Amino acid sequence: MRRRPFVSNTINVWRNFQAREGDSEDVKQAVVRVIISFAAVFFIISSTFGGLRIAPEMGILILFAFYLPFSCVVLWWMKKHPGDHPWRRSIAIVCDMPALTYTMATGGASMLPIFALLMWVTVGNGLRFGPRYLVASTVMALASIAVSTMFNAYMRENPYVVLTLTATAILVPAYIYVLLDRVHQAYAAEQEANLSKSRFLAQASHDLRQPVHAISLFTACLRDANLRPAELQMVDNIDRSLQSVSRLFKSLLDVSTLDSGKVVPRYETIAIQDIIDDVLQQNTEAAHANDCKLRVQACKALVVTDRALLTTVLQNVVNNAIKYAPGRAILIGCRKQNGALVLQVFDQGPGISLEHQERVFEEFYQVRVRGDRDVDGVGLGLPIVKRLTSLMNLTVQLRSVPGRGTCVSLSGLTMAPEQLSPQPRNVRTKPETFSVNGLRVLLIEDDEAVLRATASLLRKWGCEVQAETNIPERLAPCDLVITDFDLGEGTTGSDCISSVRAMAGWSLPAVVMSGHDAGRVRDELADGEIPILSKPVRPAELRSIIMTAAIEAHGPLDQTRVG
Repeated sequence: MRRRPFVSNTINVWRNFQAREGDSEDVKQAVVRVIISFAAVFFIISSTFGGLRIAPEMGILILFAFYLPFSCVVLWWMKKHPGDHPWRRSIAIVCDMPALTYTMATGGASMLPIFALLMWVTVGNGLRFGPRYLVASTVMALASIAVSTMFNAYMRENPYVVLTLTATAILVPAYIYVLLDRVHQAYAAEQEANLSKSRFLAQASHDLRQPVHAISLFTACLRDANLRPAELQMVDNIDRSLQSVSRLFKSLLDVSTLDSGKVVPRYETIAIQDIIDDVLQQNTEAAHANDCKLRVQACKALVVTDRALLTTVLQNVVNNAIKYAPGRAILIGCRKQNGALVLQVFDQGPGISLEHQERVFEEFYQVRVRGDRDVDGVGLGLPIVKRLTSLMNLTVQLRSVPGRGTCVSLSGLTMAPEQLSPQPRNVRTKPETFSVNGLRVLLIEDDEAVLRATASLLRKWGCEVQAETNIPERLAPCDLVITDFDLGEGTTGSDCISSVRAMAGWSLPAVVMSGHDAGRVRDELADGEIPILSKPVRPAELRSIIMTAAIEAHGPLDQTRVG
C-alpha cells in the first residue's frame, strides 16, 4: 500500500531522531524525553475528552505544546553536537522536573499518574548518568511532591496519598542507588581483573620472548656451521617450532595491547594490493609447509585505513586458513559493495558447523571435534580480528559450510578517490643485494644470552661488533647502533641512541629491538624514522633492516670494506 507523503515524512523524521547503537546516554535520554512528552499530551487529551474534570487542562496543554517542541530541539541538539556536556544535561533535567511538577500541582486527582513519569525520569537519570544524578533527581522529585501538595487540593485532602508518593520517591531511588553501587563495584573488580590479565600477558610475553629470540639467533648461527643434511633438517624443525611460539607471543601481546585501550587507528590512503602482497610474503613459507596454494585476485582500489592494523587482521585470517585447510587452495580477493570495499578470504577447508560459528570470535575458543589433528595456536587469532575490525569501524563476517570451506569477509573499508596517491611504502632492499662484511656495529642489550646470540650472528655475517650491556663509556668507531629498548636502571633505547649519537657527533643509523608493543616504543622514541623490530626477530629481517639503515647513511657497502 502506498503511504501518504505526510505519513512517510513523519516516519523519516522519527527514524532520524531514534536512538541508535553508539549514541550517547544523553541522546537516549533525549529520546525518552520526547516519548514522555507525547505520552503526557496523549494522557491529558484523552482524560479531557473522557469526561474527567480538569480545571486548568488548557494551561497544561499549552505547557506541553511548548515542552514537546523543546524536547525535539534538545534531541536534535544532542544528535548534532554529541559529547559529554554535564551543563547541557543539567539544563535538560532542570526543565523536566518543573514541567512535571506543574502538571501534578494544577491537574487535580486525574493528573496523579504523571507521578509515574516523574519516577521514570528520576530513575532514568540515575541509571544513565550515575549515582550523583540519581541523588540530585531524587531531591528534585521530593521537592516536586512538596510543591504539588501545596497547590493540589486533592493531595492536601488525602495525606496518605502524599505519604505514599513520598515513600515511593525515597525507597525506589534508594534501592536503585544500592544496586548501582554494587554494579559499579563489580565493574571495577572486572576492570581490575582485565588489567591484571593484560599486565600478566604483556610481562609474560616480554620475558618469554627474550630466550626465544636468543634461541632463534643461535639457530641461525647453526645453519651456517657446515652441518650435514640430517642436522640441517633438525635445525629447520627447531626453526618451525620457534615460528609457532613466536606467533603465540605476538597474539598474547596483541591481546594485552588491545586490553590497555592504547591502540588508536592511524588512517592513511593506501593501495589494498600492498597489504595483500605483504601478507602473501609473510605466509609463503607457512603455506609451502602446509602444501597450501595461495591465490590472489588483483585489486587496484585505494582505501583509507590503518596499514598496520589491517595487515594484522588479514594476516590472522590467512594464517587461520592455512592452519585449517592444509593441502587446499586459499583465495584472497576484494569487491565493491554499497560504495565501500569488502576484503575476503576463501578456503576449501573442512568448514565450521553452525553451533561453532558464533563462538570462534571468543577468546581462547577453538573448534575441537574428537579425532581432530592438533593445530598450533590457542584461539586468539579471530578474537583479535574481531576487536581490531571493531576498532576501525569495520565489520567481520564468517560464512562456512561444513565439508566445503569457509569465507571471512572484512567489509566497510572506505574507498579513496583513484586520483589520490597512496602513501609511499618503506620498501627495503633485499639483504642479498649487498654484503654486511666489515660493517661496524655497536650492539647494546641487557640480556646476556640475547647479547651473545646477536653478536655471534652479526660476526658470522662479517660485522665488527662492540657488544655492551648498557650505554658504553667509550665509543669505538661504528656505522650502526642496534639496541634493546628496556636496558634497566631507567635507561631506554631512546636514551641510548641519543647518548651514542652525541658521542659520535653525527646522526648514527639506529635499530631498536624490543619485546614490547611497537606502538608504545614508537611513541617514546625521539626519532620517528628509527626502525623497530619486535622480538623474536627473524635473522633475515634483522639483516635486511640493518643493511637498509647502513645503506641510507653510507651507500652500498662492498665486500672489502673494513674499519
